[in-house]
Amino acid sequence: MIGHIILAVATQMVIARALHSWAAGAAVATAWAVSREITQAEYRWIERFGEGLRANMPWWGGLDYRLWQRLDPWLDWLLPCLVTVAIAMLVRTRGAQEDPAAFG
Repeated sequence: MIGHIILAVATQMVIARALHSWAAGAAVATAWAVSREITQAEYRWIERFGEGLRANMPWWGGLDYRLWQRLDPWLDWLLPCLVTVAIAMLVRTRGAQEDPAAFG
């Protein structure tokens, strides 16, 4: 879980430095965290219901509610998203004008 947050913040920092926008960095980090967890859910679907074959999975397999009944997958995408959005809001609130050099 901590690793996911570190990777999301690192992604945010790279994007913020390249585009001079902490909000864009938060958006990219959020997209990464969410897509990663959906991909992990797809693998769980294939193991549980798809007889080990990707071809057996429907398009919605990664969003199957049966795969999201534990807290861990939720935290693995929610926490990185919340942290990166909080950083973007903090930078904007502190008057950094979304300049990556102004944060850190």
